[in-house]
Amino acid sequence: MDGFQYFGMQPSQADPSSRINQALNAVRALLFPVDGVLNGSRITFDCNGGEICSISVRDAVAIKEALKQGVHIAVLSERDAEGYRPLLEALGVRDLYLNGENLLYSYEAFRLRHNLSDEECAYIGDDIGDIDLLSKVGLPATAIDGADYLRHRVGYISGYEGGKGCIRELVEMILIRQGKWPYFERAEEEE
Repeated sequence: MDGFQYFGMQPSQADPSSRINQALNAVRALLFPVDGVLNGSRITFDCNGGEICSISVRDAVAIKEALKQGVHIAVLSERDAEGYRPLLEALGVRDLYLNGENLLYSYEAFRLRHNLSDEECAYIGDDIGDIDLLSKVGLPATAIDGADYLRHRVGYISGYEGGKGCIRELVEMILIRQGKWPYFERAEEEE
């Protein structure tokens, strides 16, 4: 197990809750791909060959709230996913890299545009195309239905599938940890 590390530490030395909390505190941006995370594990086409674009309402609400609370959102795709542009723009997402560019190239362009460090970025990936990007960001995550070999490469595994709430879960975690999720009630501390 010499090569295995959890947030840069050997598992025996890591305190997962404190490492995740540190990463959540630092996040200023959340990135994720269209395929596998935003739209789930399927791409659906109509009878004319056009893509039918849909996303989880819960994920959509979370994306809007994250933007409202000052978290940058970027959506990436290594294939032409321009069909998602109107839907994402309606949610307020302005950082859309949907033209089939390399994920790392899109990530670096986004990061430089917003003057962000790697540690300030969280990324939800689900398959082999995400490995390089997951290794760069401060908070790498995967959906519960992400590829098995990502599980030891990420700091967090969502309890939700891609396209079915994994974005919502990570947004809530970030905003709750940063005290920006207005719908979270903390139990009053006893005196």
